[in-house]
Amino acid sequence: MQQFSSELTQFRGSHYDFGRFQGKYIKRSQLLENRTDQWKLRVPRFEIDATEAKAAFIEFAPKIWEELIGLQDELKLSLNDTLLHFGHFRVNNPISGCSILTGDNFLVRNYDYHPMTYDGRYNVFQPDDGYAVIGPVSRVTGRMDGMNEKGLAMGYNFINRRRPGDGFVCQMIGRIILETCATVEEAVDLLKEIPHRGSFTYVVHDKSSKTRVIEATPRDIKVRESNICTNHFELLQHENRYHLDDSTRRMMEIKVVQHLIQDAESAFRLMNDTDKGVFSELYKSWAGTIHTAAYFPETLETWFALGGDRDPVIFDFQKWLDGEDFDLHALDGELATDIEFANTVQLWR
Repeated sequence: MQQFSSELTQFRGSHYDFGRFQGKYIKRSQLLENRTDQWKLRVPRFEIDATEAKAAFIEFAPKIWEELIGLQDELKLSLNDTLLHFGHFRVNNPISGCSILTGDNFLVRNYDYHPMTYDGRYNVFQPDDGYAVIGPVSRVTGRMDGMNEKGLAMGYNFINRRRPGDGFVCQMIGRIILETCATVEEAVDLLKEIPHRGSFTYVVHDKSSKTRVIEATPRDIKVRESNICTNHFELLQHENRYHLDDSTRRMMEIKVVQHLIQDAESAFRLMNDTDKGVFSELYKSWAGTIHTAAYFPETLETWFALGGDRDPVIFDFQKWLDGEDFDLHALDGELATDIEFANTVQLWR
């Protein structure tokens, strides 16, 4: 077992200043060194056109573009290197897992990935322009799940990397959903318009207790109603990977006991307990559960746990929105792996 921590960061202000703030955080961690070494070992098989990337950000998330410029200024990087490391436009993502379950006013999700990609940061950000968001950070500027001040909760699940398009990757799309959309309907509309790099499902849940699963590829978008999602499409089945055994197994593990789920606590235990069949320890296969998160749109409360068999840390997001900062500085956890995390050591050399 390995013990590890995720730092809690809180910021209120402009996106540009937030970019500078994150640049300072990066300077005292190993994230940038690890990311640079990663690209040396996995040479990019894509090109980033800065003009094209800027145009896409200006159309869908102009304030996040200002954040990228803040990062660039603080870290003294070229624009191309800033986009390579933090832009999430036209880059490629490795495979991953993930499971999501929603119910009456809650969304619970397991984030399954590889520890060496994990930022180890849980962030609360209230921008001057855009919705405030709470949730774990993915690759500095992205969000893999979270909830905004309007009570819209989001999580995404990987499908495949085949036939990528020229567009945003999942982390940035998740961030844009949370900062710009107030309802499930607005999120669906955005996902139909924004260009997609890869194939993912985006699960959104709001104060109306509606849940929509949006199956998104660079070629097509389909929307369905469901409260369970793992790593395969139900409508765009021709876009699925060939090996779906683990995804369908986790889906069945949830469906079999779905009638026993009475509330968010029982849903959280189903996802986080290591003996229930949903929590994964496939860390070397890029599909081990790193965190379990729960979001409550009506009360604006969030739960978060690093590793399995843990009681969640509970955050009252509404109090934070009212001006009361959290007095916690780090969240601790434990994983059954010796693979270290991207923010702690240089892993790639």
